[in-house]
Amino acid sequence: MLFDIIAGARPNFMKIAPIIAATEDARKSGTNIQYRLIHTGQHYDKNMSDDFFEQLGIPEPDINLGAGGGTQAEQTAAIMIGYEKVLMEKPSDLCLVVGDVTSTMACAIVAKKMHIKVAHVEAGIRSNDLSMPEEINRLVTDCITDYFFTTTPEAGKNLEKTGVSEDRIFFVGNTMIDTLLKNKHRFVRPAIWDELNLQEKHYFVMTLHRPANVDQAEKLRELIAQITNNTSGLPIVFPVHPRTAKIFAELGISAPNLHTVAPMSYLEFNYLVERAKCVITDSGGITEETTVMSVPCITLRDNTERPETVTIGTNELIGTDPAAIAPALKKLFDGNWKKGSIPEMWDGQTAGRIVGQLGQMFRCSDV
Repeated sequence: MLFDIIAGARPNFMKIAPIIAATEDARKSGTNIQYRLIHTGQHYDKNMSDDFFEQLGIPEPDINLGAGGGTQAEQTAAIMIGYEKVLMEKPSDLCLVVGDVTSTMACAIVAKKMHIKVAHVEAGIRSNDLSMPEEINRLVTDCITDYFFTTTPEAGKNLEKTGVSEDRIFFVGNTMIDTLLKNKHRFVRPAIWDELNLQEKHYFVMTLHRPANVDQAEKLRELIAQITNNTSGLPIVFPVHPRTAKIFAELGISAPNLHTVAPMSYLEFNYLVERAKCVITDSGGITEETTVMSVPCITLRDNTERPETVTIGTNELIGTDPAAIAPALKKLFDGNWKKGSIPEMWDGQTAGRIVGQLGQMFRCSDV
């Protein structure tokens, strides 16, 4: 069996690393399974791509489509054209896509049109917010997927509501947590730790990049003001997404306790997250990591495709109204934040379950 593993953007890399490792382990034990790693090139900034390959032990891609840059439509087209050429030259037995980025949807469409089976890792999660490009990617991908690997039982229920039969849904857990647990002992203290003389549980980590938060100048100013004014003067480390950095520069936003830094490597960023008093974010994946590391998390969104981080974990969804920030931070400083627990099957063994299931489905006999 030959299957393609598709990766193109930063959120993908943490999810594919354990799948590659589990496939290598299966091969060493005699299973006739091979993979072809295809990097679409959707993220081409070194800190958002190359560093992840190096730090997480991901091998050099077999193929790089070089589709970085341009609008979403231009990227989608470039990825589809590039992947179609790959499959025309040498088709695979399966296209395995992860997450919900442009590369996920684009490669799934190409594979399906060429009559190649599609497997979606992290299938079935939903924000029910069609203003998010990621939600559109999820819906389109899951409409044409053959095999669904889910992170939670709720994701499976979402799929069943759309008519997907139970025998095509496999609750396996979360590969991003596989990567987190495997690498916790390898986290690297970043230079900013010593530069700011940071102390464990006495600083905040913040990430913001969603249009609802950063595209409206006055709202962004107010969000930052509320955060900086209600964190008791503690340092706020803000690795700035390139898109957000441009907006910040134009607006001249600053505060004495706000420290913007370039995007950080995986091992450095999670070193900070693990030791932070709290994370303030509008990301999805970070809320999963904070849940597993028992770090309080405040999410500036009106919805989430990862509700288990709220119902089970350490995350609180407070919306995008700046007025909601002060009460949330008061709750934190008063010591009333929930403890949280870890969702079922987020145990570091997800990739092994996925590869084992693939072997069964394609009857990969011993060599």
